[in-house]
Amino acid sequence: MTRRGVRWVDQRTASAPLLRKALRYLFPDHWSFLLGEVALYAFVVLVATGIYLTFFFVDSTKEVVFRGDYYPPLYGQKMSEAYASVVHLSLAVRAGLLLRQTHHWAANIFIAAIVLHLFRIFFTGAYRKPRELTYWLGVTMLTLALLEAYLGYSLVDDLMSGMGLVIGYSVGLAIPFVGQNLMNWLFDGMFPGSPKLWPRMYIAHVLIFPILIGLLLGAHLLLVAMRHHTQFRRTKAQTEHTIVGVPAFPGQAPRSLGLMVGTTGILFLLGGLVQINPIWLWGPYHTYSSTNGAQPDWYLGWLIGALRLVPGFDLTIAGYTLVPNPFWGGAAFPLVVFGFLYLWPWLERKFTGDEAFHNLLDGPRDAPARTGIGVGVVSWVVLVFFAGSSDRVFVTFGLSYTGQIWAYRILVWVLPALFGLVAWWICKELQASERVVRVRHEAEAEARLARMRRSSEPPRDPSTLES
Repeated sequence: MTRRGVRWVDQRTASAPLLRKALRYLFPDHWSFLLGEVALYAFVVLVATGIYLTFFFVDSTKEVVFRGDYYPPLYGQKMSEAYASVVHLSLAVRAGLLLRQTHHWAANIFIAAIVLHLFRIFFTGAYRKPRELTYWLGVTMLTLALLEAYLGYSLVDDLMSGMGLVIGYSVGLAIPFVGQNLMNWLFDGMFPGSPKLWPRMYIAHVLIFPILIGLLLGAHLLLVAMRHHTQFRRTKAQTEHTIVGVPAFPGQAPRSLGLMVGTTGILFLLGGLVQINPIWLWGPYHTYSSTNGAQPDWYLGWLIGALRLVPGFDLTIAGYTLVPNPFWGGAAFPLVVFGFLYLWPWLERKFTGDEAFHNLLDGPRDAPARTGIGVGVVSWVVLVFFAGSSDRVFVTFGLSYTGQIWAYRILVWVLPALFGLVAWWICKELQASERVVRVRHEAEAEARLARMRRSSEPPRDPSTLES
């Protein structure tokens, strides 16, 4: 029956060759290649839970009085319909808090998986020709994911997201020449803008950005399949044209399905057991309110740190403020980081002169310069990220906030250079030790071969031997 069914489908679609090729596609047998799949399945959970949340969210800043007796601390307070709807979803809708927290955790895991996947791509040289376009699509996907997450967290209109939104508005205003007009266009007026702002953010969050990310994700996977996966070198005989791995079926498909189920299960466990963003504790946003207790999600911490580290100065010419202070940390810093990511394949090819096609991956030790530069950039961003928690360190441990900021202003330039040099030196030493081990093994192999040859020689006639 199965054979007849397959034959019937193939006769009408001629899909047997394509299906045979798909089932025989070889996947690399290494755990690091699963990071991209974790991001894919987290995105699927994001879409599924987001659809459920849209049934209850109200994209309006119209002021209402909270009358929900299920949370007395907010009873009678004035707030926006958006905030009231999310509080109602979290505390009164069946499974609402589970789905909302799962959605929030999925956003964090989605971005974290992309970042870790990017580390693997960078430090193994998987972005090299002919996969530059695949790499650029991935970096663009990360950029859109950050913007999408920022929009979703701003829609709630609680005190924390309201403070984050006004910080973003201030950074936008600081963009030279076009900042004021751009922000007035996006917010439909001066902050907090007009009632049109929330429907705009809502449409961008639930429609525009998900579609763009989905299209980029599809194009990224298509290019990976067309150019095939890169390979870790397993043997000396493996060449750039050798493909090794496990077939799609029955090898990779069960693994991938298991990973999908495991990722989904872990996300729902986090959503049900680990509290995240308890907006009822922050309260509704008002322009005259602020708090030091709330912190943004981790993927925005590096931008907060950059804003804190830049000294308080504006670039002023003839009495005109050309570049306001928030621009340097809020816009220039991320532009430098993402500019480096986009330009790196071209920069490496220009300075190394490597124009060859690469299907085999490097180990980090095989490219000391790339590893050193990568470690330096990553440590730079991480140190700026830690600087974003200076206020919490002050409140928790009593360490001087000003002293922390000045220490970070020095460390963000000294430590990345030091870490990069150390990483480069370690790679060089590992290469040298590998050469020593390789020479020793070759000498031992030659000695074994010589012994085998001597033992296989026939015995000589004693009468021919000299006395």
